[in-house]
Amino acid sequence: MTALSRRSFGISMLGALAAPAVFAQKKYGPGASDKEILLGQTQPYSGGASSYGTIGRAESAYFDMVNANGGINGRKVRLISLDDGYSPPKTVEMIRRLVEQDEVMAIFGLLGTPGNSSVARYLNQKRVPQLLISSGASKWLDTKTYPMTMTALPTYDAEASIYAKYALKQNPNARIGVLYQNDDLGRDYLKGLHQGLGAAASKHIAAEVSYEVTDPTVNAQILQLQSSGADVLIVAAVPKFAAQAVRRMGEIGWKPLLVLTNVANSIGTVIEPAGPQYAVGAISAAYMKDPTDPSWAKDEGMLRWHAFMDKYYPSGNKSDVYNVTGYYIASFMHRLLERCGDELTRENLMRMAESVKDWQFDSLVPGIRISTSPTDHGTIEQMQLMRYDGKRWVLFGELMQS
Repeated sequence: MTALSRRSFGISMLGALAAPAVFAQKKYGPGASDKEILLGQTQPYSGGASSYGTIGRAESAYFDMVNANGGINGRKVRLISLDDGYSPPKTVEMIRRLVEQDEVMAIFGLLGTPGNSSVARYLNQKRVPQLLISSGASKWLDTKTYPMTMTALPTYDAEASIYAKYALKQNPNARIGVLYQNDDLGRDYLKGLHQGLGAAASKHIAAEVSYEVTDPTVNAQILQLQSSGADVLIVAAVPKFAAQAVRRMGEIGWKPLLVLTNVANSIGTVIEPAGPQYAVGAISAAYMKDPTDPSWAKDEGMLRWHAFMDKYYPSGNKSDVYNVTGYYIASFMHRLLERCGDELTRENLMRMAESVKDWQFDSLVPGIRISTSPTDHGTIEQMQLMRYDGKRWVLFGELMQS
C-alpha cells in the first residue's frame, strides 16, 4: 500500500469511526427528525385582512424552494399554514391544534397583533417558540413576559414616533389626525405618536378616530377627521380600510399631509385599489425594498427575489411589497434553522434566535442590520422615510431610529 493509499484509508476509517459519534450528537425535540422539520402558523387567508394572506403564501413558497434544493441540513421543511380569518378565537383553536396534535417545532410567522396576543401566553407557558411573527406590537420586546416570542418587524410605536418628528419638522404648528384600528396595533401607533410629540401632544393632536375590523367602511371616520381641522393624517389601518380612507379623502377633496403606516403602504393592495392619484405626496417609512422601485432593478438581492417569485410563486403579485416581506421572514427562519445544525430542539432554536449578530437580508433596505440577545428581541430597529410620487415610493433622507 502506498503512502497516499494508507493516508486515504486512514481518513476513510476515521470518517467511519466518527460517523456514529456524529449521529449520537443529534438531538431532536417535537417537530424534528432525520427527515423533516415541522413548523406551524395561521394567516388571514379570508376576512377583512385577507390581503395579508399573501405573506403566508410567499413563506410557504419559500420553503418549497428550500426543499427543492435539498432542504436544511438534509431535512425537508413542512409548514402547516392555516386560515384563521384574522379572528383571535380561530387563532387560539388552530394554534392549540398545531402544538398539541401536529406537535410542530415552532410557531412561525403568525400574522396579526390580535391573533398573536390571543396565543402568546399559551405558547410561552408551553415553551413553544413564537418566532418572527408579523406584528410590530411593542409588548413583544418584553422578554420577561414573552421569553419565547420574537417579532420580525419594527415596532409600531417606534415607527409612529418617526412620523411625529417628521411632521413637526415640516410644520411646527401641525395638527395631526389619526385613523387607527381599535386593537393593540392601533393603540401602539397612538402610543408612539404621543412619545414622539412629547409634552406637546395635546397641542398637536386634532383627533384620534378608531374603527373596528368588522366595520363595513371608514367613510364616516374620514369625515370626522376632516372636520377636526387636521392638516396631517396618519392612517394606522390594515390594507382594506387604508384603501377606503385614501379613496374617500380623494372623493371629498381633502388633502392633508397623508402618512401611510407600514402596515398600510402597499401599492398593490392599498394605493392601486384606492386610486394612485389620491396618494400622490403621501409619506411612509420603509425597511423592505419596494419591488416597484426601479432603483432595485439590478440589485442582486431583488434579482434573487424575482427569480423566486417567477419559479415558486408565479401567481403572486410582484408589485405587492408583502410578498417581499414573506420572503424576508422565511429567509430569516431558514438561517435560524440552519444554525441549529443537528440539535433541533425548541430550546436550541431560541438560543439561535437570541444570538443574531449584524445579519443582513436580500430584501431589506441597505444598511439595516439585525442583532438580538436574550434581553433584546427587537429585530428591525431602523427605517427610511419615503414619498409616493404617483407611480412608486421614493426613498429620501437617512436611516432613522425613533
